[in-house]
Amino acid sequence: MVQIPKRIEEIVKRLQEEYTLRIFEDSDPFRVLIRTILSQRTRDENTDAASASLFARYPTARLIADAPIENIEILIKKSGFYHVKAKRVKEVSKIIHEEYDDVVPDDMKELLSLPGVGRKTANCVLVYGFHKDAIPVDVHVHRISNRIGLVDTKTPEQTEVELMKTVPRKYWLPLNDLLVQFGQTICRPIGPKHEICPIADLCDYYNNLEKE
Repeated sequence: MVQIPKRIEEIVKRLQEEYTLRIFEDSDPFRVLIRTILSQRTRDENTDAASASLFARYPTARLIADAPIENIEILIKKSGFYHVKAKRVKEVSKIIHEEYDDVVPDDMKELLSLPGVGRKTANCVLVYGFHKDAIPVDVHVHRISNRIGLVDTKTPEQTEVELMKTVPRKYWLPLNDLLVQFGQTICRPIGPKHEICPIADLCDYYNNLEKE
């Protein structure tokens, strides 16, 4: 098997032929921030529905900060855990409005200081909101990176550290988007579609299956 940086280069190349990058579709940092908070522990379609409902009614940080918590809960209910998420969304919006003059910070340390914002969320804001080099590690990226054999880690945080060591920086920006789409369509948690996988020959999991 070729070295990991070369494998990454080939993996990114092949996945870019399969998927259209969505990094630049909606790059408003505030919307990216709130959407990523809503995405925690739920499916993408639920996040999309909740985000659309929330921003249709309250499109700015000030409006969300001033909105009754009960209204926010109703609008984001599809995202699950809506009592906790509504509180976080309102808190974060208030801070962005009052302390940052409605401008989301593009600094990892400041993003991590916001309520409910961990490294995945902060990295998503950097990549999708500011188009800065970072590697957001969600369930798809963590699972696929281990399945393929790019890392051997137990947590998303460990995966991020290892990927930052081995992935050439020029591939950091598109990596999350490509692996998320790949994980949704082909490299699924259960029943991965090996027969149509464009990177099967680069995958440790598949190659080990072939040997059995």
